[in-house]
Amino acid sequence: MQTSLLHKALYRWYEQNHRVLPWRDSDDPYAIWISEIILQQTRVAQGMDYYMRFIQRFPNVRTLAAADEDEVLRYWQGLGYYSRARNLHKAAKMIVEQGWLPFPQTFEQIRCLPGVGDYTAGAIASFAYNMPFPAMDGNVYRVVARLFDCDIPFDTTQGKKHFHQLIEQILDRTNARLFNSAVMEFGALYCTPSLCQSENEVSRCTLCPIRVHCLGYKHHTAEMLPVRKPRPQLRDRYLNYYIYVSRAHVGAEPQTLIRHRTEKDIWQHLYEFPLRETQDALLPPDSFSFNEELSIRLIGQKGIVYRDFTHVLSHQRLHARFFYVPVETLPAIPDTITISWSHLDDYAFSRLTLNALSALTHA
Repeated sequence: MQTSLLHKALYRWYEQNHRVLPWRDSDDPYAIWISEIILQQTRVAQGMDYYMRFIQRFPNVRTLAAADEDEVLRYWQGLGYYSRARNLHKAAKMIVEQGWLPFPQTFEQIRCLPGVGDYTAGAIASFAYNMPFPAMDGNVYRVVARLFDCDIPFDTTQGKKHFHQLIEQILDRTNARLFNSAVMEFGALYCTPSLCQSENEVSRCTLCPIRVHCLGYKHHTAEMLPVRKPRPQLRDRYLNYYIYVSRAHVGAEPQTLIRHRTEKDIWQHLYEFPLRETQDALLPPDSFSFNEELSIRLIGQKGIVYRDFTHVLSHQRLHARFFYVPVETLPAIPDTITISWSHLDDYAFSRLTLNALSALTHA
């Protein structure tokens, strides 16, 4: 493979087709770090607004390190994979404590930050400092798998090591910043998982600007690549949430109960409404008490308003039922706190809970 010709073809395509993104033309390592962490498990279209709000509130390492974790999580609310936000906060504190301000300047320092792996370290090092490190995200794995016709699962330890060796063969060490940007964008916009949008469409491979360098095109295997390891079977969980809303008297501010998730589980450190998790099915619609001992008198309402949701995570499929329960007096439920309904925005909730609140309050 003639790497210089490959580089020229990629750069020409990139110049003509790349998206204008707020972090792309920046060499600020902090801004690049924030964008890379957001985009680890989030599409660009969804992550853009989060990035802008996050950077506006936390414009540098010091402001992020000085913030409360709850506030950081509120700005992350809805993005999911909340360990990313917690690690950002931990890393910012670490940078301040180590005196690496305004940001670490070596690959080794960047790599040791919480939540930063080889890919993120390589991306920051190359985009901010033009250091000769590859940035291997999912789009890059796909492009490399097709270029080299590699059917080794890329999401295994052996596969990651092998793919790293492959991209080292074509890395532009004189301009890693441009090379990584071009390959990532090419995978995101052109060399996509599906190379034909419909049965009647000709494969993009036939017009691909780098097809002469691509073994996947030559061997007619591109559509089958890359290969993943078999995914584990999803675990089903059944979550029954109770949104109790009370008014002590007419005209009073509505109040509700929430709890802080401190256990090591999904949504750690986020807030939620009182929860009953059941074994193999959701509770029936008329089960409006948090537990059998509670006796709740409804306020002028026949039956309970509820909504059902299914929420799929990487290893779990959540079946959730949210009960909206008006009451005269909030029940005494362990480990909950009482807050005004108007203060819900002060607390970080999961995307599942936000969707349920939206559906129930607009019912």
